[in-house]
Amino acid sequence: MAASKSQRIGIWVIAVVMTIGTIGSFFVVILANDNNRKDQASQQELMQQYQEYQEKVAAQATELSTKYFATFSPFASRVAPFDAASITEVGKEDLVVGDGEEIKEGTAYSAYYIGWNPSGKVFDQSIDGDKLKAPIEGGNLIEGWNEGVVGMKVGGAREISIPAAKAYGEKGSGEDIPANTPIKFVVFIIPKPEAIKMPDFSSAQQ
Repeated sequence: MAASKSQRIGIWVIAVVMTIGTIGSFFVVILANDNNRKDQASQQELMQQYQEYQEKVAAQATELSTKYFATFSPFASRVAPFDAASITEVGKEDLVVGDGEEIKEGTAYSAYYIGWNPSGKVFDQSIDGDKLKAPIEGGNLIEGWNEGVVGMKVGGAREISIPAAKAYGEKGSGEDIPANTPIKFVVFIIPKPEAIKMPDFSSAQQ
């Protein structure tokens, strides 16, 4: 029996809807693939930028190490056991008086350092074999350090004795700095190196 006019129209409507749906799905797949290619290209570009950033940071650290290793490394001889009970306030002993900018509260600076505990155990330092690690940024460090560097000048070195209350207090810091342990540092202030901008990864997270 032949289909009625309304049935034929219904069949055509279904066919058109299915065709549109198929075409729509096809374009969605194409668009998704295109977006994936763009995302991959963007991620590869960011990875390349980050690799270049790391290379610049490493090159700068090597350049600074070459410049300052011979000056700073002899200060390792300052490391020795000391009487913990004698460290009741922040002590300062200038080893080299610098001739650059004076360090005040809030001054931005970079530094190399050697830190040790009362037994003479070095718990952290900038010296790594025959080279120096990248210098640290001053400012947001333990209270005794921040207090101890005030008055130094760029190019200067100072031994700083820090009582436990202005170091790591009752919490301590790892096995080498138990609770209530005073510590010492030799700090060498250097001119702040040129800032190397880190790539912006915010776009990759969107």
